[in-house]
Amino acid sequence: MDITLQALVMGIVQGLTEFLPVSSSGHLIIVPTLLGWTDPFINSLEFSVMLHIGTLVALLIYFRNDWLRLVPAGLAAIRDRSFRNDPDRRLAWLIAVATVPAIIAGVLLNDIIEKNVRQIGLVALMLVVGGAILWLAERNGRQTRSVGQLTFPAALGIGAAQAVALVPGISRSGISIAAGLFAGLDRESAARFSFLMATPVIALAAVYEGRKLLTGETGLAIQIAPLIVGMVASLVAGLFAIGVLLRYVRAHSTDVFVVYRVLLAAVVIVAWLGLGR
Repeated sequence: MDITLQALVMGIVQGLTEFLPVSSSGHLIIVPTLLGWTDPFINSLEFSVMLHIGTLVALLIYFRNDWLRLVPAGLAAIRDRSFRNDPDRRLAWLIAVATVPAIIAGVLLNDIIEKNVRQIGLVALMLVVGGAILWLAERNGRQTRSVGQLTFPAALGIGAAQAVALVPGISRSGISIAAGLFAGLDRESAARFSFLMATPVIALAAVYEGRKLLTGETGLAIQIAPLIVGMVASLVAGLFAIGVLLRYVRAHSTDVFVVYRVLLAAVVIVAWLGLGR
């Protein structure tokens, strides 16, 4: 298949799976492996991260009104050294606290994970592990709190859970939604907070990997057309996925995604064994 078409498929996969709790990083490893795509650019972590720019733009578009309130509110809290009972000021700093663990983990562990934990067998295992965590969260979380009732220790805990998603197969949205449910948030609030706190983390990761790609540090030749096609596809698919998930979780559990993860893991293991890996 032409590399531009491969990039289109990968962009759609990224956009859908970044926000559905099924692991975008895992899918970006699984899809080319099962389809036999071997192009080093398509299979690179750098291309994967650059696709996140599309989903980052999707987040900024979908939650634009939130960010237009939250950024000035967060800065006002610094200026006044007070939240002044403003829920936007408080939410802005809840998000800031939640991003700290992912930033620290990304700086310390990104290169180690890139070299050692991108094997398809491990992805299959982590799909099951992440699914089990989400299943437990559905059954043990009280689901009675809104985002406005979230505490700072709970936000830090959700951020720490998000950091675990550096391991492909866990799912950033899946693990952070699960952590939100464990913290007592209702499903929609857990998903919404997950998306908001993912925005700065995705932005920083895209800047970091984009710098490496542009400076030639990765040793990969930049292929502009596939890169643009993939990013646009991830943007469009991402907007669709955000809206679908937020509407879905208002009235339904996340069990369908748990079942999907287990079935996909089974398919991956069978295919992996068939390939003699």
